[in-house]
Amino acid sequence: QVQLVESGGGLVQAGGSLRLSCAASASGRAFSMYTMGWFRQAPGKEREFVAAIRWNTYYADSVKGRFTISRDNAKNTVYLQMNSLKPQDTAVYYCAADEGLVISKSGNEYDYWGQGTQVTVSS
Repeated sequence: QVQLVESGGGLVQAGGSLRLSCAASASGRAFSMYTMGWFRQAPGKEREFVAAIRWNTYYADSVKGRFTISRDNAKNTVYLQMNSLKPQDTAVYYCAADEGLVISKSGNEYDYWGQGTQVTVSS
């Protein structure tokens, strides 16, 4: 069982940066054994994959080169550093944990979800 709590969202101007954090409390399985992902959902749109990390990383094309996912297993935390933000990055960002061994960009593969944090980028 994993509980996830996101933080770090807010309002930023286009071109600015934000760093999201996701703190995990895991029982029965080490945090390092989970694939961790970030997803986002904008108003009126479907949830979409942003980035994921296990021993390697995987990014959506729309954020590649601008966003960086990382993790600190000692702190049970995963981060999403977002640079050069654009208005189209505005969404609720969700952290998710997957017990599987292979990184997936499908939200259906993820077993646990946080409550989300709002990111708003103004033009």
